[in-house]
Amino acid sequence: MTKPNIPFSPEVRERAVQMVFDHQGENGSQCGAIRSIASKIGCSGETLRNGVRQGERNRAQRAGPTTEQGERIKALERGNRELRQANEIPRKASAGFGLAQFDRRSRA
Repeated sequence: MTKPNIPFSPEVRERAVQMVFDHQGENGSQCGAIRSIASKIGCSGETLRNGVRQGERNRAQRAGPTTEQGERIKALERGNRELRQANEIPRKASAGFGLAQFDRRSRA
């Protein structure tokens, strides 16, 4: 049986990530700090590790998009998807009209 997915608030997540950065030296490694803090707050180590990786990106310690850039990319992709769908409607309609004219000529 799997653990239920309980989302943590952004404040709790940010505080846990900050605790990992603060206690990294005490536990000997980042992995040790993640395991220790994850067990204290009741989340999986993988969940906290993902938050730490994103925190490192936001602090420019790791390559990759920051949280703000990720949100902007998602919004742009959503806009592109909507525009593609809007452009598809007239294309399908014009294709349908073209076939209708072709059918009328062949029947006559």
